[in-house]
Amino acid sequence: MKAKENLSRRSTLKGIGAIGAAAFLAKPTYGRLFAGLSGKELDNQSDIRKTIFAKVFSTPLIDTHEHLIEEHDRLKGKHRRIQSDDWTLLLSHYLNSDLLTSGMPGDEYNKFFSRDIAPMDKWNILAPYWPAVRNTGYGMAVETAIQQLYDVPELSQDTIGKVVAGYEKVRRKGFYKEILCEKSGIESCQVNALGEPFRKSELPTLLMQDISIVGMFAGPNINAYAKPAGIDVKALTDWYRVIDWWFETYGPYAVAVKSQNAYSRDIDYEKVPTEIAEPVFQKRLSGEKLNSQERKQLEDHLFWYAVKAATKANLPVKLHTGYYAGQNSMPLSRLIRNAGSATDLCKTAPKARFVFMHICYPYYEEILSVAKQYTNAYIDMCWSWIINPIAAKDFLKKYLVTAPTNKIVTFGGDYIPVEPVLGHAVIARRGIALALSELVEEGWLSLDRAIELTDPIMHDNARTIFNLAEKTQKLEKVHWST
Repeated sequence: MKAKENLSRRSTLKGIGAIGAAAFLAKPTYGRLFAGLSGKELDNQSDIRKTIFAKVFSTPLIDTHEHLIEEHDRLKGKHRRIQSDDWTLLLSHYLNSDLLTSGMPGDEYNKFFSRDIAPMDKWNILAPYWPAVRNTGYGMAVETAIQQLYDVPELSQDTIGKVVAGYEKVRRKGFYKEILCEKSGIESCQVNALGEPFRKSELPTLLMQDISIVGMFAGPNINAYAKPAGIDVKALTDWYRVIDWWFETYGPYAVAVKSQNAYSRDIDYEKVPTEIAEPVFQKRLSGEKLNSQERKQLEDHLFWYAVKAATKANLPVKLHTGYYAGQNSMPLSRLIRNAGSATDLCKTAPKARFVFMHICYPYYEEILSVAKQYTNAYIDMCWSWIINPIAAKDFLKKYLVTAPTNKIVTFGGDYIPVEPVLGHAVIARRGIALALSELVEEGWLSLDRAIELTDPIMHDNARTIFNLAEKTQKLEKVHWST
């Protein structure tokens, strides 16, 4: 059996080169290659690149950010976030925005994602726009996933029949673990469930959960949070009890807290005293409209209450920064202030751990300086590999020679459908391998040092920052997994 395994590994590495293959086979941490690397791709590449690519493509990832719906909801095909349960679902998150900005009219867009159009006929709607979007990060992630999952060279008129059939064949019980673990090489994901503060996942140790805090302070969303807690909110002190209930009940099982409030404002949260927030909260309870100043005062006050509760529960605070999903809605004049506001947050709450997400693209030089300066600032590269894969690669290169390497995590798919996570993981692995290879080739790192960095940035840092060993032990015992 052992001889067969060694033979299989040598066959897999055909074309990687003598030094790369020797390094791969000699180290126990170099296991099977995950999807996305072929020997042909590395033909004529240097032994440095072959060695680093072999290491990166055989190293497990911790996925620190997703919006995945549950597998049983996917299999039912009737979840509110499933527009059409066919191959076009893979294009329905992120790439759909590129389709619209490339010029696809709204009526064609609606037909493409409609349940009323036959899956085979949808290619004719996509075909005029596909050349314009297939080379974006969003497009690459989808096409790479299609290649890996449905065994086609590309998405085209000639392959659409195989893609349509492949979607149905793959979408079966157990396909989340097959795509995430077996093909993508992901140990676990961290899910920010859209539409609920905390999800009791059917796969609790694979789909670990964040507590969404945005509704605790933005609005706030009293019904969504108070009803499960069974607390009648008549005063600000009652709302404090609601927030405390969520942390007491789910804090032991959550890996972090998450807020995407940066989609509607800057992250310039100030310490607002209770005596100012209390009358504003009462005004909110009575249904009166708050002016912009009052709204900010209440949000700021409750934000810090939630951060304090998260810090007490030893949960990192994940904050959206930078680029917006969607189209025709992003004010760069606001985004440019995110990094400066991040420094104020770190200074205001030195005991809190802030994880700034998406490299604050396009202002990634600025957020890099935050991580270098502030002990409690961490960077999550989630989503960035498909927003701009070249910028993400350059960011990682710069980060590794600028800020402490124990404060960065390098992958989060950030998807609602599971299939494109595979494509995103392939892009991220390629970017990580290129960043490390270029640092070695340019003389900034030795080959040994680059190899040593791979495990920390791909999974070890995430395990430490999010306390994953302890969380896994707790989640293995939960009763909501069935």
